[in-house]
Amino acid sequence: MNDADLTRLSADDWDELINPRPVENDFDRVVEAAISRRGFLGGVLAFGSGAAAMGTGTMIPATSAQAQATSRFAFTPIDIQTDATVHVPRGYRWDVLIRWGDPIFPDAPGFNHETGGDAESADRIFGENTDGMESFQVGGRQLLAINHEYTNREINLPHATDGVPTGLDDVRKLQRLQGVAVIEVAEDAEGWHVVKDSPMNRRITHLTPMKIAGPAAAHDLLKTDADPTGTKSLGTFNNCGSGKTPWGTYLTCEENFNGYFGATGAVEVSDPVDAGYERYGIGADGWGYDYHKWDDRFDISKHPHEPHRAGWVVEIDPADPDSTPVKHTGLGRFKHENAEVVLASDGRVVVYMGDDERGEFLYRFVSNGAYTPGGPTEGLLDDGTLYAAKFHDDQSGEWLALTPETTGMASLAEVLVFARQAGSAVGATTMDRPEWIAANPHAVEAYCCLTNNKNRGVKPNAGGDETAVNGPNPRETNNYGQIVRWRPENDDYANDRFTWDLYVMAGNPEIYDNIYGGSENITAGNMFNSPDGMAFDSAGLVWIQTDGDNSNQGEFEGMGNNQMLVGDPVTGEIARFLTGPKGSEVTGLTWSIDRRTMFVGIQHPDAPFPDGEGKLPRSAIVAVKRDDGAPLG
Repeated sequence: MNDADLTRLSADDWDELINPRPVENDFDRVVEAAISRRGFLGGVLAFGSGAAAMGTGTMIPATSAQAQATSRFAFTPIDIQTDATVHVPRGYRWDVLIRWGDPIFPDAPGFNHETGGDAESADRIFGENTDGMESFQVGGRQLLAINHEYTNREINLPHATDGVPTGLDDVRKLQRLQGVAVIEVAEDAEGWHVVKDSPMNRRITHLTPMKIAGPAAAHDLLKTDADPTGTKSLGTFNNCGSGKTPWGTYLTCEENFNGYFGATGAVEVSDPVDAGYERYGIGADGWGYDYHKWDDRFDISKHPHEPHRAGWVVEIDPADPDSTPVKHTGLGRFKHENAEVVLASDGRVVVYMGDDERGEFLYRFVSNGAYTPGGPTEGLLDDGTLYAAKFHDDQSGEWLALTPETTGMASLAEVLVFARQAGSAVGATTMDRPEWIAANPHAVEAYCCLTNNKNRGVKPNAGGDETAVNGPNPRETNNYGQIVRWRPENDDYANDRFTWDLYVMAGNPEIYDNIYGGSENITAGNMFNSPDGMAFDSAGLVWIQTDGDNSNQGEFEGMGNNQMLVGDPVTGEIARFLTGPKGSEVTGLTWSIDRRTMFVGIQHPDAPFPDGEGKLPRSAIVAVKRDDGAPLG
């Protein structure tokens, strides 16, 4: 298709490469660069919940990260870092819990820095590129369910040129390094460790059998040679963010699944499959994985429906290591970031989800049935209605139902398999890459990281929808990102109407004195770009993780490595708590059952972290504690 080195492209850049869109220059609602930070967009920026909105007296002073912590932050904010390790505030410490290649079963080999391990044992070890995770208590055991999003192929396949697989054995190794790990962890006098002989430990990979449930199950679009019934699948892919249900199961979310498929011959498909390929970025070349050359089911010239079995939210029961994971078609098919589950006033299950691609949509699912503790849960994630969000510039919004009637599509199954086209049909608001969504445990409100969008006001999205500047996405060529917050009417998550504001706009106030300097709660001491991961702790503080430009140059000067910050939704304050190694993304966050340990994911470090010089860089989970042993979440 092209001569570009696909192995070195990010998923976002690869999407643009395989599906270039013409540049548009006629958008007439772009924000002028001269707009002052204090005056921009009136009341859209409302850092605090209620009376604190737009106030500056409680903001962290714009001096340095050495400003003293405020009453709700039990630490002194730290400065940026540009080195090869993790940093936390004074009075805290961190240790590595587990890293790529570490055994999670007694019979698994130790890590080999020369080979990166072999294909045979790749599903007996901790996988690559940790991302979303959740903690569970099952009986007296403490479990972590952890995503393994993708591979760093040049590192995982050191014998292969540019990490391109040379045969089926290489493909099998990559397939087994990805997916999900469920591990039992325990703490002793020497710290946290994995219980390798636990019967609960489990690896779920690209080769694990899955069930397909919900309205799209058994539809022709999901039928393949491998499963003519359309009710079974094999593997879960590009597992990014996560979620947790009230009944104690784990939700893993399939994001950039399109990169695993390619073609060895001519691709002969017709509507609606062909339209779906274009919108979802599925083409003849895979994203450097080359699965389609060695594993027949990823060859779309032979199996055109296979990509329809990816792009879903998958439910896993960590308490039952023999259970079969379930792909829930009721939640829609797109590039899922995470799945935030809350309950409506009447007990119905509400799931918020973002589609992480430039100019795509924010979604909500509302179940028909209500959740009852201890009651049956089958169907709660499939029998209901999927919606896409419409944000109005007057700070109101509504959820638009995606049904055959509202979209003009032939069936509910087509609506769900092609949820992006359904969102376009109803006129949902194009967003700046909706990533993690988190709900405040102390208020009926939810937050979404809109990580960045260099195409805002420049190009339409993959479906041709205009991406002109709009209310929650108020900057063209947005390289910094923002966090939008909404509150449903009548404090009911099932209500179709909501109000919204922006909790923070990331930016660089040292360079810009306009909208690109960020909101008033961004200072020289806490600035960041590309908010990505997000989670609330039990005290109602919101933890923000970044995956952005860490060059520390140009418009990103002074931001250092990617980081984790904590925000106060009441006052709008934001402070830097942790910095990751050079080149890494800080992603995935959960707490021990006693809340005295915070588990944080460090993904794709460029630096030789955590083993030091001369060793392969390895994604890892670190355990952060207070020196005095007090709770920190």
